[in-house]
Order: sequence, then C-alpha cells, then structure tokens
Amino acid sequence: MTAEWYVLIEEDTRTTERTDGVELRLHRWMLVGTHHIGQDEAEAVAAAEDAALNYLPGVLARHARLGDVPARHAFLAQDGAWMVLLRQRHRACHIRVSVARLVHSQEEKEAPPKSLKEKFRSAVEGPPPPLSLKPWTPPKQRAQD
Repeated sequence: MTAEWYVLIEEDTRTTERTDGVELRLHRWMLVGTHHIGQDEAEAVAAAEDAALNYLPGVLARHARLGDVPARHAFLAQDGAWMVLLRQRHRACHIRVSVARLVHSQEEKEAPPKSLKEKFRSAVEGPPPPLSLKPWTPPKQRAQD
C-alpha cells in the first residue's frame, strides 16, 4: 500500500438536551473531518498547519457574523498534532488537528438477509444465543491459546 496522508480534525462538539425539566450540556470529542492530502507527508504537515490557523469549528461558526475573527491560540505538540483554543463572544472551544497516514482500510460487509423460513423459525423458537465473539488479544497471546 502506498503512503496516503490525511489531515484529521477533531472538535469538542456540544449539544443541549432537556430531560425532566433539567438542561444537560453534553460535550463529545468527535472526528469531524478527514481530508485526503496525497502521498507527500510535507504537504500534509503544511495543510494541518493551515487548518490549525484557519479552521472555524461549528460551535463558533453557528454564531459568527460576517467579519468576525475569533481569538486563536495554536499549540504544536511534540507528536506533531495541533491543539487550538478558540474564543469568540463568550464562547470557547478547542480543536485538535493532526496528520495521519492511512495504513489499513476495509469496506463493510453485511451478512446475507434471513430467508422467510429462518425468520419464521426464529419467531417460533425465540432469538438465537448470542455470538461468542472473543475480545481482542495481542498476537502472542492468541498463539498460546
């Protein structure tokens, strides 16, 4: 596989849920962007820096007006990832921008649909026992089993 470089952007996304009269502000760290750059690592590093210095997260973009420029503090970590703190009009958020090389890709596979006979049998007999999927173990431990 040839080296395919990407810029990954993660955000602290927020949603507000109301349950039983209580307002909950939920934070979730999410991967919001995977941008394919190509085979040049240096180009990917430059694109990550550009994203760290110019990307506007959704939390701020929803409330921005034309001409607004948020306060931005961009930190470059030793591993090459950018941590960026942004503030605008009493709102603050942070993003992480990193460069990554794609090393594995696999498409989703679905099992074939059940036949009418199988559906009828499971309705009469009840659900099948759960699959006994083993949790992941390191290769050395798998060889010993």
